[in-house]
Amino acid sequence: MIRTLFYIGLGSCTGGISRYLLSKYVQNMTSSGFPLGTFIVNILGCFIIGLLYGLFDRGNLMNTNLKLFLTVGFCGGFTTFSTFMGDNFQLIKAENFFYSSVYLGASIICGYLLLFLGYSLIKLI
Repeated sequence: MIRTLFYIGLGSCTGGISRYLLSKYVQNMTSSGFPLGTFIVNILGCFIIGLLYGLFDRGNLMNTNLKLFLTVGFCGGFTTFSTFMGDNFQLIKAENFFYSSVYLGASIICGYLLLFLGYSLIKLI
């Protein structure tokens, strides 16, 4: 278990640093107020996790620790959006359309509402 956590932590660290550097680089290349850096990181993370899922479906190409390093660790550290989309992909792939819809809708609505609630609570203090 400690070894698994080490691989996930190493992947998260690598992914987080990569996210920061790429997002900053892309954002510095534009003068727009649109968060292009974050957008690019999110869609690139989705592409990477899609590639990984495709590799995993081909067979036993990677051991469990490497899979966790790349998906939970790197992709999770790079962008949790890719993990969010990956979870939805797995639900749709398993034909759990109801759960996929609930997960998508609830995540977006609850996420925004709780962000707003947290922000509002701090403003009241």
